[in-house]
Amino acid sequence: MRLSVTLILICFFYLAQAQPQKPFLSRFDSIVVVDGDTLPHFNLHGINVFPEKKFKNRFDEQQYWRLVMRVKKVLPYAREAAVLLKKYEMEVPADAKGKDRRAYIRKAEDELMKKYESTFRKMSINDGRVLIKLIDRETNTVSYDIIHELKGGFSATFWQGVARIFGNNLKTQYDPLGEDRVIEIIVQCIDMGVI
Repeated sequence: MRLSVTLILICFFYLAQAQPQKPFLSRFDSIVVVDGDTLPHFNLHGINVFPEKKFKNRFDEQQYWRLVMRVKKVLPYAREAAVLLKKYEMEVPADAKGKDRRAYIRKAEDELMKKYESTFRKMSINDGRVLIKLIDRETNTVSYDIIHELKGGFSATFWQGVARIFGNNLKTQYDPLGEDRVIEIIVQCIDMGVI
């Protein structure tokens, strides 16, 4: 009896040793060897930390929250503009010239105006200024160049003139580290779900 129990225990022990074990170090992203020491390496996701907003006075606080509301209002349109621009660039054949290209652009423009004209007409001049900057942020191209590429130089100059009458500039570039730093922080907070 004792012999049979011992044999069974030896068999179980042998089978337990025969099962492949997951190596301890395979649970890490990678392994780094430094001076003969094997160290685990983990990749951690970045985290943006912003200091608590402090305002000099009530007027600055009101201006900040107005800017937050403007960015929240126009950011979806800027992102959709980037998506639609890529779509149009892919759909328009590279060899399309003149009449064919103009017909496609006119069709796309009519589609956009039908969908967004009433919304854009209700926007303020300051909303338009933020939209111009966010379109540059999302597309990496200033609005003037987009119009020039799609509709030609005359249209681009015309719309630049209209924008200048209302105090905007279609050639304004987005500067996330300088002038538009606050807008960039607001966009990041929106993306993180903080605002």
